Amino acid sequence: MTTLFDPIQIGDIALSNRIVMAPLTRNRAIAGNLPGPLTVEYYRQRATAGLIIAEASPISPMAQGYLDTPGIWSAEQVAAWRLVTDAVHAAGGKIVLQLWHVGRISHASLLPDGAAPVSSTDRVAEASTFTREGFVPVSTPRALRDDELPGLVEDYRLAARNAIAAGFDGIEIHAANTYLLEQFLRDSINDRSGPYGGSIENRARLLFEVVDAIVGEIGAGRTGIRLSPQTTFTAPLDSNPQALYGYVVDKLAPYGLAYLHIIEGETGGTRTPDGAAFDYAAARRAYKGAWMVNNGYTGELASKVVADGAADLIAFGRGFIANPDFVRRLRDGSPMNELRADKLYGGGAEGYTDYPALA
Repeated sequence: MTTLFDPIQIGDIALSNRIVMAPLTRNRAIAGNLPGPLTVEYYRQRATAGLIIAEASPISPMAQGYLDTPGIWSAEQVAAWRLVTDAVHAAGGKIVLQLWHVGRISHASLLPDGAAPVSSTDRVAEASTFTREGFVPVSTPRALRDDELPGLVEDYRLAARNAIAAGFDGIEIHAANTYLLEQFLRDSINDRSGPYGGSIENRARLLFEVVDAIVGEIGAGRTGIRLSPQTTFTAPLDSNPQALYGYVVDKLAPYGLAYLHIIEGETGGTRTPDGAAFDYAAARRAYKGAWMVNNGYTGELASKVVADGAADLIAFGRGFIANPDFVRRLRDGSPMNELRADKLYGGGAEGYTDYPALA
């Protein structure tokens, strides 16, 4: 019977176990949107995860939506991330980088020359973001022109190249949580006409252009993707999540990606939200590659899902924040550290690298 602690090969990446550290924004980048020394230590401490998915990293200056998030567009950022990946590899771990464009979930004060955020739409989101002035409503976006989208795809391709140059074992395309790629996918956000709006095929066009560009640059075996069919983080659900995400999963299946990462239910909330249902088991049957699931998993539930073959990998978030030795505690049934929620975003070592490991 397969267990959480068995090794697995996902694409080109060999993992020592099936326990994944989920991507977790911590807002601790230093000047230049660089990961700093504390970030090196933070990930090194958690290298016993089968796979670390490093925090979402903006692919360009226009992709940023939150204060102090480390990017992957400059040579200085590549060099700074190399210190992180070297530390994780020296500790025996594997690590990939989540590539991020927030789209309309941003504020002009965070963007070059005070530019408006860009999206599939010019409608403002009912959301806030964190700036140097604290939490403020997001700015009104500008709808991207069709002729701008090849440049956006190129930003993703170069970010993937930079991630590999920085020593990452692969990348994860962030197509979840109502950020840019999902702003194109969902008809609740995308109000375009033309080749990138209207039908499901058109709304998914940009996503697959990004997938094609990244796979062409670094290979399918080092590429993962994250989806969130039922998340309403900053926008309503699509009118037909089963049809939309079923189409996406079906079309992703032949690529031979390293993995597909599914957020089950509401991100950070209930696994069975109100509103449109989604048949995750049907999606799983349609996708024969490595299947990663996330959201509200206990050790007991994770063990059962892996043993039953309903998933290959389980991603945990808060458990890894508070427990650098989360894998050991899960295996031994040891008590977990208490999470300090007031230290999640921004700050220094407190609530970041000072959680104790077991003796």
